[in-house]
Amino acid sequence: MRFVLYNIRYGTGGGKMHSPFSGYLKRNGRTLGQIGDFLHELNPDVAGLVEVDAGSYRTSRMNQAEILAERLGHYHVYRSKYAEKSLTSRIPVLSHQGNAFVVRDSDHKETFHYFDSGMKRLLIELEMENVVFFLLHLPLGSRLRHRQLGDLYDLLQTIEKPCVVAGDFNALWGEQEVRLFLAATGLKNAHAANSPTFPSWRPKRHLDFIFYSPGIEIERCWMPKILLSDHLPIVCDFALK
Repeated sequence: MRFVLYNIRYGTGGGKMHSPFSGYLKRNGRTLGQIGDFLHELNPDVAGLVEVDAGSYRTSRMNQAEILAERLGHYHVYRSKYAEKSLTSRIPVLSHQGNAFVVRDSDHKETFHYFDSGMKRLLIELEMENVVFFLLHLPLGSRLRHRQLGDLYDLLQTIEKPCVVAGDFNALWGEQEVRLFLAATGLKNAHAANSPTFPSWRPKRHLDFIFYSPGIEIERCWMPKILLSDHLPIVCDFALK
């Protein structure tokens, strides 16, 4: 099975000439189509997409997850990353920002969890026949990140199938910041090289991770050097034991 994790930066590109935040305000231009071509070439069974626009001016009111799913001939699962009925969820542009799965198999079940604290609270659970995927985007504040990881730990104790936990962890100290979480859950880092993912043009920080539980065997995990976002994607081929 092939899984791809990619923070696509709302399809606004990843050129290093942009300031950290100005690029987020751009329209998609050709970038979203290029991301679709890239994913189509990889042909993943499941893709976890962080920073997806569901229909603001950036996308001419179209849902990026739906567009990418159609390009691959897959299904999509999308939800806003902000708490339901929160002030943020009613602000233009922000209200269309979320995360998504693009999945080949129609036989899946999605559940949307929300952490108790933080502005970005969404945790998407995608349950398939023999494996469960979780996708998240943790906040910038370290205290909130650790609280959400504690909540995630509690949820993982209820999961009986092998699982993959992936997303943008915003871990400014890389794997060192999540090592206690890994020790407590028994999860392992799929990318053994522990390479940085951000910024894509000169990676210095390892913000994006794919973690996996016992019952999963990693066959190959790598990061294509592609500059369609400010993050590098992670591609992981694995088998179920």
